[in-house]
Amino acid sequence: MINTWSELTDIQPLVSRMLQNSISKNRLAHAYLFEGEKATGKKDSASLLARSLFCEHRDESMQPCNECTNCRRIVSGNHPDVHIIEPDGLSIKKEQIQYLQDEFTKKAVESNRKFYVITHAEKMTVQAANSLLKFLEEPLADTVAILITEQPQRILPTILSRCQVITFQPLPTHLVLKKLIDEGADPQSAQIASLLTNSFEEAKQICLDDWFAQAQRKVVKLYEALNQDYLKALIDLQEEWFGFFKDKDQVDRGLDLLLLIYKDLLYIQLDNKDAVVFKSKQSELERYALQSQQRKVAEHMEAILEAKRRLMSNTNPQLVMEQLVLNLQEGSSFV
Repeated sequence: MINTWSELTDIQPLVSRMLQNSISKNRLAHAYLFEGEKATGKKDSASLLARSLFCEHRDESMQPCNECTNCRRIVSGNHPDVHIIEPDGLSIKKEQIQYLQDEFTKKAVESNRKFYVITHAEKMTVQAANSLLKFLEEPLADTVAILITEQPQRILPTILSRCQVITFQPLPTHLVLKKLIDEGADPQSAQIASLLTNSFEEAKQICLDDWFAQAQRKVVKLYEALNQDYLKALIDLQEEWFGFFKDKDQVDRGLDLLLLIYKDLLYIQLDNKDAVVFKSKQSELERYALQSQQRKVAEHMEAILEAKRRLMSNTNPQLVMEQLVLNLQEGSSFV
């Protein structure tokens, strides 16, 4: 969690400066859209802003104390004037926005201010988005709305036009990697984790997770099977993959790892071996790279990205993987 504006400045300097200037000049917009990649500090920044506005002991720079009742209740999600809306299942429904509107027509319980955050705002149904639009068109006084998304292109243009868009930049990979290694993480796991997430804390958890270490081995094994024959790869899916990568998020993480292997092949072909992340398998990858065409490697990477897109559109994970194996084996990287 981000506790201070200086901590936010370390990872998102432009965002920190914009929000602090708006607070100090009393020019907060009534609605913001925080957009950017996963784990870039969007939700933490919304919480920091809320604490800065409601803190009982904030200083002149609007630094929250993080210890008063208001700060603690905001962190725990129990402040009566701060509301968080998250997807109910796969979407944010009209009833959730209507509940929010009903709550905001009431007088603020402990201050003159109301604050609400809608996470994964792109998951609003059409009805929910239209209901929110009416809310944004006639904003209540002393109300601040934060919409959070990783996919701003899926937000209605009419909603975008009523929000001040703040873009969160990806955290520098080399900083995450250095900090992980400084704290004793395995170099290969640290390098892979730093490529999978922009969050140091998430990357640290990935490195400590025994599941992740096993996942790397299973993905390498699938890749090796793919370079032998289709039947062996399918058997590997049945015997190893499906029993280990059990839900959509785990399958997605497995596909991320598989994509990194193909990127390693490309790095080797481009004589950029320092960028290889599966260093324990580098000699084997160099052999595969010599027998591969760059065009085929690129096509395989696109096939994996397409599998990730299908997975996110709720296609059955088993069907996604079986089709991917077929696509990768048909276009075998061997010439």
